[in-house]
Order: sequence, then structure tokens, then C-alpha cells
Amino acid sequence: MSVKSYRSALAVLLTLAFLAPGAAPASARTAADPRDDQRRIEQEVAKAASILEGATDRARAAARSLAAATAGLPPAQTRAEQARGHVAAAQAAADTAARKAATARAAQAAATGRYEQAERRVAEARDRLGDLAAASFKGGNIGTLNVLIDANPTTFADRLGYVDRVLDTQHGALGRVVDARGAARDAQNAATAAREAADAAHADAQAKLAEAREAERVAEAAVAAVQALTDQRRAALGVAQQERSASLARYREARTAESRIAAEVRAWEARRRGARQTVTRMRPGARLLMPVRGWKSSNFGWRFDPYYRVWQLHSGVDIAAGGGQPIWAADDGVVIRAGWANGYGNFTCVAHGEVAGRGVTTCYAHQSRILVHRGQHVRRGQTIGRVGTTGASTGYHLHFEVRVDGAPRQPLSWLPSCLC
Repeated sequence: MSVKSYRSALAVLLTLAFLAPGAAPASARTAADPRDDQRRIEQEVAKAASILEGATDRARAAARSLAAATAGLPPAQTRAEQARGHVAAAQAAADTAARKAATARAAQAAATGRYEQAERRVAEARDRLGDLAAASFKGGNIGTLNVLIDANPTTFADRLGYVDRVLDTQHGALGRVVDARGAARDAQNAATAAREAADAAHADAQAKLAEAREAERVAEAAVAAVQALTDQRRAALGVAQQERSASLARYREARTAESRIAAEVRAWEARRRGARQTVTRMRPGARLLMPVRGWKSSNFGWRFDPYYRVWQLHSGVDIAAGGGQPIWAADDGVVIRAGWANGYGNFTCVAHGEVAGRGVTTCYAHQSRILVHRGQHVRRGQTIGRVGTTGASTGYHLHFEVRVDGAPRQPLSWLPSCLC
């Protein structure tokens, strides 16, 4: 692909990619560590998976794909823009280097011409000096002396001046040879330096051309990445739309299930109060035991699903933990529910007593195994199940709820602040 056609294709793709929702403006993006980009993408994918936990499997997969593509587009666009700049800079550098190489070659040719001309002058001067030397050898110093002796006083001075002129001519010819040789050496040195400069400029031009070609290859790959992410977004949005009805039905089922659980807890509390059973009084402000060893991966509260544009209540806090890890009872209590509960998967609820006349219950979802049964009394810290990913779950974790008179409350208010 030529640089001109590459630039045209890049402009089209970047224009298309910038239309993507959530893409940052070009002016707001700067080069970043690719590892930071990857972490940011992973966070967005996890967030999307968490938001759509109750949707269909296909919708969740589409949401993860869409989140990855949307988060990946800004850095990909930045890399494409930078690559485009590198292409232009590398091509300019290659052009400059080529011009320098051409100038250096011309300088080399001129220096070589000067050297050859100086060599010719050396040869000519050497020939003239040889002629004078031959003439001098034939005449010799005796001949010169005889010329002077045979002269009468009137012509002696004239003949002596003639001899001096001959000797001056010989000395001048010798000087011209010496000067010509010096000029030839200078011209030779200049030609050698020009040749070395020309070779270096040519090598630099070739290197810059190779850099330009590599920059163009990188730019084409960056443009292809933008195109692939754009296609990925389009496909994911298509799948998400196809799953809209089924996912919204799942949400309605989840709300129905949550309401049913709240009603079951309230009914149990009502029966207990009707039977006048002894009630455990929990101290106000008392902290529950951390139910599993892990870290918070999703918080309690209302979530807005940007894909289907609905609000949903996340009725607990998610604690990421390895599959099979023990789940501990958060406090003493009685198991009032233990079994399957649709999106909650394997689900257990334990009633702990009252605070200010209101019943407190904890619930544990997505277990791989339930190790207690309904009506069983459990102690604080007793293993009641194992971490799993059953029901509407996107990975191993414990969905932990605190309910007061059946209504879900912020669990973090009841757990140790260190979540340990």
C-alpha cells in the first residue's frame, strides 16, 4: 500500500471509529503503557459482565465483547494516529536522506573531476620539467661556461642574463610540479572524503527508507486493529439486540425471585413471632463475620444496564474467591432456606435474630455445594457451603446479602471494614 492510499484508508477508519460511543476525543488521549490499556479493558469487561449477570449467556458474552472493543478502541485509535505520524516523519526523513545522498554523490563527482584535472596538471608539469632537464643535460654546465667565456665584454652581461632566465625557467617548472602534486593530493583527499560522505548518506537513506516501510507496516496493522475492534463492536451490538427480549425476561424473573425470597423471610419471621419463639437479640452495631476469604468484586446497590437501559438492584455484595473455598456462617442462627433459587443458583439463608425489633438474615448465593439443611442451627464461623458459580454467575464468587425484615441492605455496613 502506498503512503497516499494508506493515509486515505486511515482517515476513513478513524472517522468511523470515532463515532463509537464512549471513545475519548483524540485530543484527550495520550500514549500510555499497553499494560495499563489491558488492565483498563479487563476492568471494563468485568464491569459489563457484572452488570449483565442476570442476562442470557449469549447477551453476557456479547456485552463482554462489546466492553472489550469499546475500551480497546481509544488506545487502538491513538496507536493508529501515532503510526500515521511516524509514517509521515519516516517518509520525510527518507526523502531528506535521499537528497543528502544525491548531493554527496554530486560532491564526490566534482571532487573526483578536480583530482583528475590536478593529475593531468602534474603530468604536464612533469613533462615540461623533463624537457628542460634533457636540454640542460645536453648543454651541461661546461656548455654554459663556454658560452660565457667566448663572449666579449659587450655581450657577456647579455649572455649571463639569458642563462639566468633559463635557470629560472627550470626552477619555475619544478615549482609547478611540486604545486601540481600538492593540488592533486588535496583533490584526492577531497574526493576520498566526498566518497565516504556519499556512502554514508546512501546508507542513511536506505536505513530511513527501511524505517519508513516499517512505519507503514505498523500503521497498516494499527488501522486493521481499529477496523477489527469496530467490527467487533458492531457484531456485539447486533447480538445484544437479538438477546434483548430474553434478557429482559430474565431480569423480570430475577426481580420476581428477589421478591419471593423477601416474602419467604418475612413469612418465617412472622411465624416465629406468632409461635412466640425465643429470639436472639443482636447487639446494635455488632459486626458479622466475613463469610469467605476473598476481595470485593462488585458492590451493593442499583445498577443501570446501558445495553438494555433498565435499572436493577444488586441486592448483595460480591466477594471473589476461589472455587470450592469454604463459606462460613456470618453469625449464629437458623437455616431458613437451602436449595436452588434460579439466578441465585445454590442459595442459603440464615436467620440470626433481631436488632431493634427487626429480624436480620444473611443469604449466600452461587454455591457449588450446600452443606446445611433447612431448620438446622449453625454457629458463627461454621462451614455452610462452598464457593461456586451456579445460577446467573460470571465466575467464582460469593454473592452475600444482609436482609432486615426481608429487605436487602448494604452488607458492608455489617462486615469488618477491612473485609478480613
